[in-house]
Amino acid sequence: MAFVLAGSLRVHVQRLPATAGPTSDTGSDASDRPVVVFLHGLVVDNLSSFYCPLAVPAARAGHEVVLYDLRGHGRTERPAAGYDSRTAVRDLFALLDALDLGRRPVHLVGNSYGGTLALHAALARPDLVSGLTLLEPPLGGAWVENMVDTLSAAALSLEDSPVPAELLTLRLRKAAHLTAIADDLLNRTTLIDDIAGSRTFTPADYGRLHCPVLLVCGEHSELVPGARELARHAAQGSLRILPGLGHDVLKESSGALRDAVLAHLDATAARPRVGALVP
Repeated sequence: MAFVLAGSLRVHVQRLPATAGPTSDTGSDASDRPVVVFLHGLVVDNLSSFYCPLAVPAARAGHEVVLYDLRGHGRTERPAAGYDSRTAVRDLFALLDALDLGRRPVHLVGNSYGGTLALHAALARPDLVSGLTLLEPPLGGAWVENMVDTLSAAALSLEDSPVPAELLTLRLRKAAHLTAIADDLLNRTTLIDDIAGSRTFTPADYGRLHCPVLLVCGEHSELVPGARELARHAAQGSLRILPGLGHDVLKESSGALRDAVLAHLDATAARPRVGALVP
């Protein structure tokens, strides 16, 4: 476990070194490959959701890995404000600078809302983001409305709730901790208002993406139409549909997901790095 000051934010971060060299014939080592950075979802999620399904396998496949808790989540500092996508992208690149990785290309792997943040980051810094893997990314305006309604209802249910204390009484410490974090985020920060103000993406945004993009969605996910649109407009976009699954492909399909993600990471790492692109 490590904490890094990224700008003014104290961030909980974990780094996994590449534990195997790449199998290509290029003679390159892990330091020549993009750093794989994982971005998790909202409220009850944190870096641990990636650890076994994807992060450790990626490190074993020869990729240097960075996992971190987003602002206010997990063990990262929880300020009252700054939960908009613009600030989240600044947090990400400030963290990379603090880790002395600010000049290395990065491949961003984002789950759910983390996929949205990864896409914002790629549009903001095409010179640094060399690849994207987006798992169930919420992209359309309807998702924003539905998420705000869901978070607002959850905030009301948690306000002055005895649930965290009851969970502690039952010795369910992890559940109590996650519930307390959710209560703090929803009732004592600007997170809901910041999500409500989220900018939706357009086909023109997708057309500005010059890096390879893999989207992965469950067959029954309501987010498939948005993913199809992104894949259609991005120059190097591809969509993988996992049969029989809904939104949470990260938990429900570790084997098929792992294989798809590792193949994309390897293919992206083998590409020659291009110069800075103009957004």
